[in-house]
Amino acid sequence: MTFSPMFTCFTVISFLCMAAAAMAAGNFNQQFDTTWGDGRARVLQNGQLLTLSLDKTSGSGFKSKNQYLFGKIDMQLKLVPGNSAGTVTAYYLSSLGSAHDEIDFEFLGNLSGDPYILHTNVFTQGKGNREQQFYLWFDPTKDFHTYSVLWNPLSIVLSVDGTPIREFKNMESKGIPYPKSQPMWIYSSLWNADDWATRGGLIKTDWSQAPFTASYRNFNAQACTWTSGSSSCSSSGSSSNSWLSQSLGSTGQGRIKWVQKNYMIYNYCTDTKRFPQGLPPECSMA
Repeated sequence: MTFSPMFTCFTVISFLCMAAAAMAAGNFNQQFDTTWGDGRARVLQNGQLLTLSLDKTSGSGFKSKNQYLFGKIDMQLKLVPGNSAGTVTAYYLSSLGSAHDEIDFEFLGNLSGDPYILHTNVFTQGKGNREQQFYLWFDPTKDFHTYSVLWNPLSIVLSVDGTPIREFKNMESKGIPYPKSQPMWIYSSLWNADDWATRGGLIKTDWSQAPFTASYRNFNAQACTWTSGSSSCSSSGSSSNSWLSQSLGSTGQGRIKWVQKNYMIYNYCTDTKRFPQGLPPECSMA
């Protein structure tokens, strides 16, 4: 088989465009910096595994080296096992400042045998108060599971092991702010929040169980990195960035309904006591 110069050029350009917008399953040494914890955040196995630890002195955390403005981002986590009451493992995207945007996964620990609570939130221009909470349909401490964020100009979709659990649509045309102009870093931290995390703070952290450890692997980002005011996707081919226009079809919507029917334990959009003057406007439009 022979290749024309035009075919070869197109192939090379396509490859370079895909490389600009996508990052292979991550090496934590190359993709992240440990930001706090005085050695409690550790990168192991030649960059393939990262662990965060919490003891009575301190928790720990890390942050991506890159900023992203839209992306399809996966991370596998294995949460603190046993009696994890009082601990919070947070994994989220966020920009900076009082008007920041943010997309949250927070895993609230519990007593041995009781389920973790997955707490999610979306902030736009510094305003959150969009909490949805779920139980998981598996034990997140026994093995690694994949927690994903699809963030594009159309919507934000949070997924667990490929099953969508939540969607926040772009409803700017209805006057509802949407995260679209502030690049975000990826953060994660393991910290003590026993004043609120487990049963509203009734259950405190059992420090005899410390250190508490959460583990991370297989980071993957098909994403637009943001450098010096420009996006890596601005010159990329559309075929490599199909996720930028991806949205949930009827199957995905059905799976969200299944999760929310069977595993959702709190939804701000049904909390009329919290919002006596009326539910947030997106609740009636979603």
